[in-house]
Amino acid sequence: MQEILDFFGNIPWWGWIIVLVALVAIRDIFFQKKHTISHNFPVVGHIRYMLESIGPELRQYLVANNREELPFNRIERGWIYASAKKENNYEGFGTDRDIYTHQYIFINNAMIPYKVKEDHPNKDDNTFVPCAKVMGLHKNRKRPFRPRSVVNVSAMSFGSLSAKAIESLNKGAGLAGAYHNTGEGGLSPYHSNGSDVVFHFGTGYFGVRDENGNFSLEKMKKLVADNPFVRAIEVKLSQGAKPGKGGVLPGKKITPEIAKIRGVEVGKDVLSPSTHSAFNTVAELVDFVEDIANETGLPVGIKAAIGKLDQWEELADIMKKTGKGPDFIAVDGGEGGTGAAPPAFADHVSLPWVYGFSDIYKLFKKRGLCDQIVFVASGKLGFPAKAAMAFAMGADCINVAREAMMSVGCIQAQICHTNKCPAGVATQKKWLQNGINIPLKSERLNQYFRTFRKELLDITHAAGYEHPSEFTMDDVDISLGDKNLTRTLADTYMYHKEKVDFDSMQFLKDCEHIGSIHESL
Repeated sequence: MQEILDFFGNIPWWGWIIVLVALVAIRDIFFQKKHTISHNFPVVGHIRYMLESIGPELRQYLVANNREELPFNRIERGWIYASAKKENNYEGFGTDRDIYTHQYIFINNAMIPYKVKEDHPNKDDNTFVPCAKVMGLHKNRKRPFRPRSVVNVSAMSFGSLSAKAIESLNKGAGLAGAYHNTGEGGLSPYHSNGSDVVFHFGTGYFGVRDENGNFSLEKMKKLVADNPFVRAIEVKLSQGAKPGKGGVLPGKKITPEIAKIRGVEVGKDVLSPSTHSAFNTVAELVDFVEDIANETGLPVGIKAAIGKLDQWEELADIMKKTGKGPDFIAVDGGEGGTGAAPPAFADHVSLPWVYGFSDIYKLFKKRGLCDQIVFVASGKLGFPAKAAMAFAMGADCINVAREAMMSVGCIQAQICHTNKCPAGVATQKKWLQNGINIPLKSERLNQYFRTFRKELLDITHAAGYEHPSEFTMDDVDISLGDKNLTRTLADTYMYHKEKVDFDSMQFLKDCEHIGSIHESL
């Protein structure tokens, strides 16, 4: 035995490296059967797999140019990061965008901009931009709601996002006077840190489900009664990432905390079906919305990605005939979002936001219903110019998801679905979450929203208006490429938006239904 130990002890350090390489080579050639490259090129073949695994990072940091990456390029991410940190987010030496490219947005400025007077609300707060419409007011809901901010946090659930990320988003939204959409993972303790909340649920009815997984109106009533900061309810019909498809939450990801919030069993796979069990037809959907609104007193809306229009036509006809139906409609773009999805769905199912929204808006406009509905837009609209375009097309509020994630630390690693998010935003691993400083990150979301609203308001004033709701389809041109040059939104999408009943910013500020703001401000 001593001779064996002496033999191994006399092997130099570089000798152990040779032994290790030899063992890997033997394993590659004679034992592993899965990888052709490492079999044919033992040892060195592993370098190929190593480089492949860090390929996205190499392209992001070393190869791709500033305008090249998707879904958000470096310039877009940089603007969000700088805005969130209250740093210089300006550009010097002119734009580096190709302003002649297809679908480029041009906002038509006025010869004489809108002038903010001394007694105007924006004189003291140049980030104050509430929604011009009130959710639930037309249908006389008991608790109407005017969002205090036209920019808000879109549906991202606890479970998909980490506890610290949700708490940061909620506190930040509260500081900014914005609302926070819960996503379909239920109402968690992390949603109760200062902001108004829109409670969102889908086919799994998490947080408001009975023991059989069906919707429970009694649980919904109790949730609203126990949490007065819940100001509206949103029924998800579909989402941009995977419309018409449900999902499975693996049992290994269901902690006791998540199980309690969602109303499911610990360690057991949970299915989110592709369809609702509470209703089967459009007429039943309308009755479902009305039942919830009548029992809770809150505005109730629906969220969907857009494809076929026949059932939307039916919904609009019922609303026109009965005066019943959703108080707001959130149109989600097929650009996708934080939800993981099969590539076939993420890439090809449902329309991008501009096409889907224009189809839906025209449909309700034809029946004279636009003044009764608050239109919420979601789909890579977290930038002032894109938001201005959305308002010109008829949107009343903007919901942002991935942009909000970036403001609290997301680096677009694009591994949200793996539970390995390096920024701690989209993971349930405690170690990775520890990097999130909640007071710091919540302040960064606050600053991102305030910068967003300030720059949107600056664009609005440059166009000669007081509020973004006053934008018209003729105020924005779109480059169509080739010999079509540019055309207005009205000419491109073949409709004119209905004029929004806007009085003044002071009127909005004095509204009794306006949303709250965090007590620290």
